[in-house]
Amino acid sequence: MQRFEAGAVVDGFELVERLPSGGMASLWRATNPRYDFPLVLKIPFLDPGGDVSVILGFEAEDLILKRLSGPHVPRFAASGSLVQIPYIAMEFVAGTRLADIVGNAPLAVDEVARIGAEIATALTTLHRQKVVHLDLKPENIILAKRGAVLLDFGLARHAELPDLLGAESSVPMGTAAYIAPEQVLGERSDPASDLFALGCILYQLATGEEPFGRPTTFVGMKRRLYHAPKPPRDFNDAIPRWLEAVILRCMEVDRSRRYVEAAHVLSDLKNPDQVVIAGRKPQDEGLWAAIAKLFRKTDDRSLVGRSTSSRTHAGPSIVLAAVDLANGSDALAGEVLNETARVLASREDSWLACVTVLKTEIIGETPAADETGRSIYLKRLVAIKDWARPLHLPEDRISYHVLEAVNPADAILNYAEHNDVGHIVVGARASSAIRRHLGSVSTKVVAQALCSVSVVRLKTVEEQGRQPL
Repeated sequence: MQRFEAGAVVDGFELVERLPSGGMASLWRATNPRYDFPLVLKIPFLDPGGDVSVILGFEAEDLILKRLSGPHVPRFAASGSLVQIPYIAMEFVAGTRLADIVGNAPLAVDEVARIGAEIATALTTLHRQKVVHLDLKPENIILAKRGAVLLDFGLARHAELPDLLGAESSVPMGTAAYIAPEQVLGERSDPASDLFALGCILYQLATGEEPFGRPTTFVGMKRRLYHAPKPPRDFNDAIPRWLEAVILRCMEVDRSRRYVEAAHVLSDLKNPDQVVIAGRKPQDEGLWAAIAKLFRKTDDRSLVGRSTSSRTHAGPSIVLAAVDLANGSDALAGEVLNETARVLASREDSWLACVTVLKTEIIGETPAADETGRSIYLKRLVAIKDWARPLHLPEDRISYHVLEAVNPADAILNYAEHNDVGHIVVGARASSAIRRHLGSVSTKVVAQALCSVSVVRLKTVEEQGRQPL
């Protein structure tokens, strides 16, 4: 992992001072004469063997931040390539971190409403730009003179861009204290998820308590689907009922009962007299009702309800190009590229997922770095980007994925099913006794894929010992 120090120059940006940083990236105050606003450089930790979600989060933030505008996000300046030194240069926003204010909670009601209104305003502008933050928490909010400014878009989702994180994983992504029920179940497309997080923040500001604590397991996070937090007034009966109603409506498990838009939360926080205060549900259901509830089978997704946002509807179809780059881009990889271009030409509304598989060992540890100490995952990611460059696709029509798996065919099939892929392009090596006995990647993909498949084969006889994909 490359080390940096004050005075170092990264692509024209001089590092001035290291700022408090998390475990995913280092943050530096920086200067560059090309920009007339204060700067911060975010440099991800890309050490071999590290969590690959760091790379995916970096690429997602780079794609999204450069498309955002307005006073409630940092201004984007520049970004660096994974081939050299990856970084994102953005505006340094002066102000008070909400994380520092939370330490003084509970706050006065007027202050809770004021801060909540600033965050709701920021979310309104963010959602209008077709972005869901998905990691809203006090650490990612700065209260500046211009209002609330949202930081860290590494987990965010843009409705018109490939979802790099969601495409490769369905595990919960977010901060346990604030994550929405639908996020726990793997959904990453609903602006209402940010409103749930806003409710958790308001709850914390009003009571001094986190509504769900900080669970460290999936089971612990799922509890919020079944167990509502204590009403805020149970901690402090000085909290007005209207504010409690706003907080609890933000935190409804069923999205049909949650706020639909941040603008509505903003309106209620600014106009308490218009807030509808529902009767409180009885807490004690009785012993037998409680026992029956324990044994009742439920579908988790039925609890969270359907999204009211049209942005969760299916978008353009996905073409998956599966290419073997284990030994570099060869003739077969070139033919897969040509066939992919032909398929895309006939499907102008689709976007392309470029997939290559990094094979892992069944027994033992798979090396994370090559003989030079460079990340093998990162090298493969750069290789697949180079492979796809001749297609000249805009970045909102293409994504790149390095899947780590023992069985390449299973990895491709799982990705295709998880992302509702409409068509697969895959290469096939020349027939051999080994492939006839064990079966090839392309054969299994054709046999089991739930979509159409184009198989590309070279006419020349290739060496038999090389593994496919």
